[in-house]
Amino acid sequence: MTAPDQPVCPRHPDRVAYVRCQVCERPTCPDCQRPAPVGIHCVDCVRASAKTHRSATTVFGGRVAMGRPVVTISLIAVCSAIWLLQQAYPPLTDRFFYAPVQTGDQPYRLLTATFLHAQNQPTHLLFNMFALWVGGQFLEPALGRARFLAIYLVCALGGSVGYELLASAPSSTSTGGSFGWYTATLGASGAISGLFGAAIVCNRRLGVPIGGLVGLVVINVLIGLVIPGIAWQAHLGGAITGLACGAIATYLGAERRRWQWPAYAAIVVLLVVLATVRFESVSVPAIVGL
Repeated sequence: MTAPDQPVCPRHPDRVAYVRCQVCERPTCPDCQRPAPVGIHCVDCVRASAKTHRSATTVFGGRVAMGRPVVTISLIAVCSAIWLLQQAYPPLTDRFFYAPVQTGDQPYRLLTATFLHAQNQPTHLLFNMFALWVGGQFLEPALGRARFLAIYLVCALGGSVGYELLASAPSSTSTGGSFGWYTATLGASGAISGLFGAAIVCNRRLGVPIGGLVGLVVINVLIGLVIPGIAWQAHLGGAITGLACGAIATYLGAERRRWQWPAYAAIVVLLVVLATVRFESVSVPAIVGL
């Protein structure tokens, strides 16, 4: 029992509390005390402060994330693990690669293909993962983890849509021959080109020279025109999407960051509309097995 004249903790009326909160000056027992730079705060005042406290943000509106680029590392780990699964279970590649003809009945392939890489070609995976590591180390801290992941996925979609829009469609209903409409593509190159495109815009906002980045993106797009088997269309589509995402992060920065997510969503809607319109404009039978 406590004496009538003894101070008690409001949260635990059966406990005598001689220590008072520095904010509300109410008695607070040891279980409700929270150390503060000056004195002790009660748990209620700490919670109220947390609700009104604004997390530090970058110039692009993302939440400041210290330490390792965990999203970049996670993406590299996921792509590497999937590549190992492709070696152990080869049919996985056929089930999730992307060809424009599959847009109508299997649209998920526009994203799943970006997590696959060429089987028995570790250089394809290694080159892309190295580029992702380079780009992620700058962009993830600058944009914040959530925005970085969102831009990566949007650019991945943009790369696949770019491949569809620029793929050559057959001129007849014949499924013979080699048409871009039926040609499979896979790899993270489109998404990574998008990251470098976003980095160009962000670096320009920060006043960092962008000549090297511009040259890298141009080379990344043009290399597909020189080396067979590389989908330059996906590189271009990803780069254009990345430039748009970078513009959103730059011009809707910390002061207008609440508009960034609707803007990213608008890009996704636009990409889906473009993919749908393009697919509907090319009426051809699908090849069995695609």
